Amino acid sequence: MVTRFENGIVVTLGKNSRVLWNATVITDGELVAAVGDSAEMKRRFPDAEPVDCSGKIVLPGFICTHHHFYSTMARGMGIPGEPAANFVQILERLWWKVDRALAEEDILLSAQLPLIDCIRNGTTTIIDHHASPSMRDGSLDLIEKAVRQAGVRASLCYEVSDRNVIGGGIAENERFIKKVGKGDGQIAAMMGLHASFTISDETAGKCVGIAKDAGVGCHIHVAEDAADREDSLTRYKVPTVNRLDKLGMTGEKSIFVHCVHIDESEMDVLAATKTAVVHNPESNMNNAVGVTPLLKLLHKGALVGLGTDGMGSDMLVQMRCAYLLHRLANHDPRVAFMEAPQLLLQNNAEIAERQFGLRLGEIAEGRPADLAILDYYPPTPLSEANFLGHLIFGLVDATVDTTVCRGKVLMQGKKVVSMDEERLAARSRELAPKMWKRLQEL
Repeated sequence: MVTRFENGIVVTLGKNSRVLWNATVITDGELVAAVGDSAEMKRRFPDAEPVDCSGKIVLPGFICTHHHFYSTMARGMGIPGEPAANFVQILERLWWKVDRALAEEDILLSAQLPLIDCIRNGTTTIIDHHASPSMRDGSLDLIEKAVRQAGVRASLCYEVSDRNVIGGGIAENERFIKKVGKGDGQIAAMMGLHASFTISDETAGKCVGIAKDAGVGCHIHVAEDAADREDSLTRYKVPTVNRLDKLGMTGEKSIFVHCVHIDESEMDVLAATKTAVVHNPESNMNNAVGVTPLLKLLHKGALVGLGTDGMGSDMLVQMRCAYLLHRLANHDPRVAFMEAPQLLLQNNAEIAERQFGLRLGEIAEGRPADLAILDYYPPTPLSEANFLGHLIFGLVDATVDTTVCRGKVLMQGKKVVSMDEERLAARSRELAPKMWKRLQEL
C-alpha cells in the first residue's frame, strides 16, 4: 500500500538532517519511497492514500534500547514492611518477587499494555529484557506474539540468573535465538543476563558460547548499583566491566545497561570493544543508585544509547531527563544540550542497527517506514539550526497523533488501531490482584 503523509513539517534526521515545511513522506509497503514538497509528491503519487499531517511534525519512530515489559503489573501495587533502603533490597523485596509471581497470561498482558504505551508515544522499536522464573519456558514466544500483534519491532531476551536455579533461562534464550535466527526485521533476539553479581563464571561462559555461536550479543545490567562493583572486586578481584570482558561478553552486538559505577579503565574497555552502553536516567534517579558518567563515556568514544528500564515508554521524556540530570550532576549549564538528543536520535539508531540489520532513525528514500507524527505548531521559527531547542523545550510536551511502523498505521487520530487497549487493561485489572496475592506469599 502506498500512503502520502502530507502537509506536515518533516524532520528527516540522519547525517544530512533537514527540516522540510509543508512536506510529504511517501511510504510504499515497509519502506519510504520519497520525501519532499507536498505539491510535488501529490503530482508524483496521485493514487496514494492521503493522511493529512497539517499542524503536525513528522519524525522517525523513536527507539528504546532497554525496556522491561514484565514490570507492568507492579503499577500501583502496595509493598508491605519497611521501605527498601538500598538497591539490593529493592530487587529482593520487589522485582525478584514480581518476576516469580507472573503467570502465563500475566506475561502476555504485561507485554501488550506497554506496547500500547510505546505506540501512544511514537516508540516503534524496543529492546526488551524479560524475567519470569515460574513461567520461563516459552515466555519469549508470548512476548513475540504481543509484539507482532502490536506491529512494532522488538529485540527480545530472557534474563539468565543463578539466583533461583543455576543457569536459569539459558535454555529459553538458546531456543528463542535459534528460532529467530537472523530475524525478519521485526523480531530479533539476544542473550539476556541479569547482572554480574547473580551469575557465576560457568553460567556466563555458557551464555557467551551460545551467543557467539549464534552471532548475537549479550544484554546485561552492569554496575547499576555499587553492590555489583563491590561483588566483582571482592570475588573476582577486578571491576565489573573487566570481569565481563574477560568472560567474552563485550563486543559491538552486546548491550551493557546502566554502567553507573565504573572507572575510566572500564570506560576504555567499553570504547575499545565497541560495546554499547544504555543510559536509563529516570530509573537511576528512582532507585537512587547514582549517575552514569555519560560525558566521559562519550568523550572516550563509547556508544551510549537511551532506555527506560521499564519506567515508561516515552523516549522524549527520557531524553529531557538526561539533559537535566547531567547539567545538574556536572554543575554545568553548558553540557548535555547536544549529548542528550544524540543518545535518542543517533546512538539508539546505531544500536538498533546492530540488532536488526536495518538503518532506522531517518526518513529517507529506501529507509524503513517508521514514523512518529506529533501535534506541533512551532511558536518560533523552526529549522535545522534550532531543531534541538524545539525538541527539548517543545516536542517533549507534544502529543503523538499517529504512529507508523513497517509502513503500517498503528495509531491514527490518537486511537490505537492495532490493539484493543480498553479490553486488555480491563483483563489486566482482573489478574493483577491475583498476581499481587501470589507475590505476598513468596
